[in-house]
Amino acid sequence: MTEPLLDVRQLSRRFAAVDALKDVNFSVEAGEVHALIGPNGAGKTTFIHHVSGALQPDSGSVHFAGREVTRLAMHQRVAAGMARSYQITNVFLGLSALDNVALAVQGRQDAGSSFRFWQAARTEKRLFEEARSFLEQVGLAKRVETVAGNLAHGEQRALELAMALATQPQLLLLDEPMAGTGPEESARMVELIEHLARHVTILLVEHDMAAVFRLADRISVLVNGRLIATGTPEAVRADPEVRRAYLGDHL
Repeated sequence: MTEPLLDVRQLSRRFAAVDALKDVNFSVEAGEVHALIGPNGAGKTTFIHHVSGALQPDSGSVHFAGREVTRLAMHQRVAAGMARSYQITNVFLGLSALDNVALAVQGRQDAGSSFRFWQAARTEKRLFEEARSFLEQVGLAKRVETVAGNLAHGEQRALELAMALATQPQLLLLDEPMAGTGPEESARMVELIEHLARHVTILLVEHDMAAVFRLADRISVLVNGRLIATGTPEAVRADPEVRRAYLGDHL
């Protein structure tokens, strides 16, 4: 039996008197889009923080690509093959789209850049050619020289994805990529994620149920820090406990 790309075992985290996560077992298979859903305050972002290394658990473990990574820092997990986007857009607003992605390429361990400070980066043709290719993947080929702060919100979200892709991840963690977007931007983001899913495994946290049921191969439902269901979209949609706890308001 093939080992999951991501395997989270008995993960628990307590804040004061609240169990933010309680004995969570969760896995993502290579090549799938696995969505994590649940009501506000369910513990979804806390879970992503633990997978990405932003937080450490009280107990339990995180395994990635056959290796335990529970105590690795965020940058070490990026080097191991994880990349993450955030609920709030996280780009350098004063730099161009191209410079943002070039910095992400530069930061990758195998980038092989020889310069010691950013000003010299513009002379490295290979680095910027690679950065352009990632911008093309997310539909920003015509916006490469645009300052990130002048991009529309949806374009900034796409830029953040390009920066994540520049680390060449095996697993892409997307934390509410549709947050703050309008209907047209959300539709474009869904199409973009569908495109990316052909090339990289995705763990998706999202409140847009139409997007989740369109994109996900499997869905897990987190409520009050506990995983109450995992299955195909059809199975999760039909689960009585899931409908009572969360989906009833969305269907």
